[in-house]
Amino acid sequence: MTHGVPVIDLSPYFAGGPGKDAVARETAAACEEIGFLVIDGHGVAPALVAEMFEVGRALFDLPQPEKELLRPRDGVAPRGYHALGTKYLARTLGQDTPPDLREQFYIGPLAPDLARIAHLPQAAKFYQPNIWPERPADFRRVATRYYAQMERLARDLMRVFALALGLEETYFDSRIDNHFATLPLNHYPEPQEAPLPGQLRAGEHSDFGSLTILALDDAPGGLQVKQRDGSWLDVTAAPGQFIVNLGDMMQRWSNDRWRSTLHRVVNPPFLETAQPSRRMSIGFFLHPNYDAVISSLPGCLVPGEPAKYPPVLAGELMRSKMEARAA
Repeated sequence: MTHGVPVIDLSPYFAGGPGKDAVARETAAACEEIGFLVIDGHGVAPALVAEMFEVGRALFDLPQPEKELLRPRDGVAPRGYHALGTKYLARTLGQDTPPDLREQFYIGPLAPDLARIAHLPQAAKFYQPNIWPERPADFRRVATRYYAQMERLARDLMRVFALALGLEETYFDSRIDNHFATLPLNHYPEPQEAPLPGQLRAGEHSDFGSLTILALDDAPGGLQVKQRDGSWLDVTAAPGQFIVNLGDMMQRWSNDRWRSTLHRVVNPPFLETAQPSRRMSIGFFLHPNYDAVISSLPGCLVPGEPAKYPPVLAGELMRSKMEARAA
C-alpha cells in the first residue's frame, strides 16, 4: 500500500499465464474499495516521463502572451492552453467556488478516424486538431511519443479491467478504438498570495471518463482522495509509478460496483516553508469512443433489479460535464 492506495505490479499481467488473473483480482479489489491504484511494471520508460516533464515546464515558462496564442478558439475545447483561473472543477458537483489555481495545456487524439463520427456533428469539438507550440522545439516530438505510450497503457488497463469484471479480455477494445482521450499537462505555479476562501489548486471533483493515468512530481500541495468516512487521504507515487483512478463512465458501466472517487489538489503551505512549491502533473484521461454506449455491463446487474443509470453516449455525458466545469 502507498498511503492507503494499493500498489499493483502489472508485470505478471504482461507475462501471461496465472499472473493475469492475480492482477485482475487485485485490481477489482482496489476499484471496489477506493477507485484508485498505483501501478508498477507498466512498461513506460522513465526517461520518456522525465522528458515530458522537462518540455512541459519549458512550455509553462514561456511568456504569457506567447502562451495565450495557443488557446483554443472557443476558449473551452480540450486543446491547447488554458490559463490560470479559468476552470472551476468543483462546479461539476454544484459547488460555488473560486477558480482553480492551475494552468493547463491539452493534447487530444493524434489520428482519429473522423469518418466514423461524421454523422455526429456535436462530436467535432472532441476530435479537433491539436494546437502545437513552436517552442520548446522538442515539445511535439516528446508529447506525441508520450501520448502514444499512454494510449497503449490505457488499452492494457482496460483489458485488465475487463478480466476484473468477468468479461472477455478484449471487451472494451471496440469501445475505445476511436477514443477522444485528452492529455493535459497541469501546472500549479508557486503561490504569490494567499488563496481565496475555498480556493484550491484543483477543486473537489470526480473524473469524467473511464480511467485516468497520472504522473506527478513531489512538490508540496498535492493530490488527495476522499475516503468513505469523508476524510481526505494524501496520495503519492514513487519514481517510476503512475496513479490510476476510475472515472464516472467506469462507475456507470459497473453499475456502481466500482467507484469514481472524489479527489482534489490542495494548496501548499503559503509562505510557511522555504521548500519550492511549484508543482506539475501529467494526466491521461481515457474517454471512450464518442458513440460508445455507457450502460450496465453484463454481470453488474442484480437479477430482478433495474440499472441505476440510463444508457448514455460517452460523448454526451462528457459534454455535459465540460459545460459545468467551465461555467
